[in-house]
Amino acid sequence: MYILTEKIAFPSVDLAAEDGILAIGGDLSTERLTLAYQSGIFPWFNEGEPIIWYSPKDRMVLFPEELKISKSMRKVIRDQRFKVTFNTAFEQVLYHCKTIYRPEQGGTWITDDMENAYLKMHEKGLAKSVEVWEGDVLVGGLYGIDLGTVFCGESMFSTVSNASKVAFIYLVEELKKENYKLIDCQVYNDHLASLGAREIDRIDFLKYL
Repeated sequence: MYILTEKIAFPSVDLAAEDGILAIGGDLSTERLTLAYQSGIFPWFNEGEPIIWYSPKDRMVLFPEELKISKSMRKVIRDQRFKVTFNTAFEQVLYHCKTIYRPEQGGTWITDDMENAYLKMHEKGLAKSVEVWEGDVLVGGLYGIDLGTVFCGESMFSTVSNASKVAFIYLVEELKKENYKLIDCQVYNDHLASLGAREIDRIDFLKYL
């Protein structure tokens, strides 16, 4: 495992451990985070831990043309229960992703430092959000890093059923129009797999970057 210094640089992702850990330390500056995402690396750590940088061998991604929308979700969208906006309430989405209760997790990985780092990324136009509203209430959304032809999803939240799925579907449909290559979902989870995401080898993922 590599210990990062003040220099804005990472070791080759080929040197990542079996669990995907590549390095620890460094900082969460906009410059380092930008280089990380461009290199297929992302930070993931809990409060009180050093910054841990990952580049897993198997990368969960979704190719826009492979999006799966179930019949029930098509009905939810047709019913127009929700209103969807893009990049209009980034700070609120980030806050909800940070604070929402997740039974499967012991706590949030979006620390105060992480929150501040992504707010700075948003100010630079690099971090963007999708918001789902029910009336005037924000009930779901997601945020991530926009690399131009690849969108790196970071976190999503939902306070009512299906809201986060709506956010993801609208994001994919929008990125499809703009000919994005793929959405990076980082690591496997059933929720994203049900929407068409699948794992590809790190080497193949890096080619898209």
